[in-house]
Amino acid sequence: MSTTQHWGTLVSAAELASALGRSDLVVIDARSRLGDPATAEAAYREAHILGARYAHLERDLSAPPGTAPAMQIDAGRHPWPQLDDFLAALGRWGITPQTQVVAYDAGDGALAAARMWFLLRMLGHERVAVLDGGWEQWQAQGLPVDSDVPQPTPTNYVGTFDESRLLDAAAVQAHLDQGGMLIDARAHERFRGDIEPIDRVAGHVPGARNRPYALSMREGRFRPADELAGELSTLIAARPASDVAVMCGSGVTACHLLLAMEHAGLKGAKLFKGSWSGWIGDPNRQIGTGE
Repeated sequence: MSTTQHWGTLVSAAELASALGRSDLVVIDARSRLGDPATAEAAYREAHILGARYAHLERDLSAPPGTAPAMQIDAGRHPWPQLDDFLAALGRWGITPQTQVVAYDAGDGALAAARMWFLLRMLGHERVAVLDGGWEQWQAQGLPVDSDVPQPTPTNYVGTFDESRLLDAAAVQAHLDQGGMLIDARAHERFRGDIEPIDRVAGHVPGARNRPYALSMREGRFRPADELAGELSTLIAARPASDVAVMCGSGVTACHLLLAMEHAGLKGAKLFKGSWSGWIGDPNRQIGTGE
């Protein structure tokens, strides 16, 4: 396989399997479990894609509790990591700006793999993709797994986040006030405020639109790009993707919708970093319910 081939959104299990052993490839296992992260890491140590490194959602892909971003009122349950911390993690995993990175999780990409993808995207890293179908698809096809934890040669990754695409609550309100669109990727019942199984307040940001991230999937894999392009283009009503911001509960599954948009050719949307859990950090902010 030519080392010039690269993936920027999705890669199939068969494609990834054929690339294992490439010197420019790093696979990231981003499996997580809400409320029980130790279980996901233990599962990685038992079996993972051959050569994969492990990325911990709370430790590596978010700012740890007690750090400056995590203490901000609108940071949310999974605060955006500090730049130096994330760059250090990339270095530990042996990633350089030229590395082809493929991330996977135990769901459909929404359980941290897409978060890894978007974090690298915000550094301007184009050679990063999510394994379509994730760990389940890899296992179903009987592809190579391992229990050895690799010890990569450390690197020094240098980069800066594109802060123009990373919004806090004040920036989201300004975005809405200026006519921008905000799409909430949570399930309908959470958006409406019928239930709230995780956060202390139910509802949504007034003015937001709802498109559950799961609508991008069919049988555990992403739907074809042309199907998604038609639906998403209709939703955003011919706006450029740069006029759209995306949110969820804590800024993780929103990245799945951002991935779906880019898969559909709609590149440049923004992320509300703290999302719903960040919005409700200030009790004075308005709450919407219903459709």
